[in-house]
Amino acid sequence: MKVRELMDTNFIDVSPEEDIVEVSMKMEKYRKFTTPVVDEEKKLVGWITSLDITRGLREGHKLVKDIMYTPKEVVSVKENDAARLAVLKASKYRVLSIPVLNDKGAVVGVIRTCDIVKTLSQLYEIKVYKIFDAMDHELKGVTWDELMEASAIVTRRETGERITAKDYEQRIKNATFGEAIWATGGLEKFFVGLIAIGEFVIARKVARARK
Repeated sequence: MKVRELMDTNFIDVSPEEDIVEVSMKMEKYRKFTTPVVDEEKKLVGWITSLDITRGLREGHKLVKDIMYTPKEVVSVKENDAARLAVLKASKYRVLSIPVLNDKGAVVGVIRTCDIVKTLSQLYEIKVYKIFDAMDHELKGVTWDELMEASAIVTRRETGERITAKDYEQRIKNATFGEAIWATGGLEKFFVGLIAIGEFVIARKVARARK
């Protein structure tokens, strides 16, 4: 997924010379807590938040340029960047939103943390069954039954739980990706488990071919 697929194109922008009071009303009208500051070519020249507006009014500032962050202080991404880069930056710098730029430096969108949360929540609702279905497609020459049997064996080996291939198949049909992550103790452990299953089923296939 690219940043352009995640970004919000319904954003507002302001100029450095705009009056702070007018900008505050504009942000309130469109219910925006942050907004990019742009020049006549829509290139990013700054960034302001509702907190900056409040501080500016309290300190008696008049114009946006008096309170805005400079471009060097602004966390941004390019529209063709991988979406995960925006997620990582939002987490690292703890920002509410990130401006998205094109190759010319013009603002073409904004990624907000609420958009990130919405996308991640949709991913969390994917059925685990679909992940195994994709895995089965990639493991050439391995049947679905072989994959389920290997999954049950790896689960018994790692957890001690007595589970059959049929039980495992029923479990992944009902479970979501998010539930599986919590059940296995985190994203890393979930994928380590998938890798272990893949390695095991391939090893069994090779062993059988040698007989």
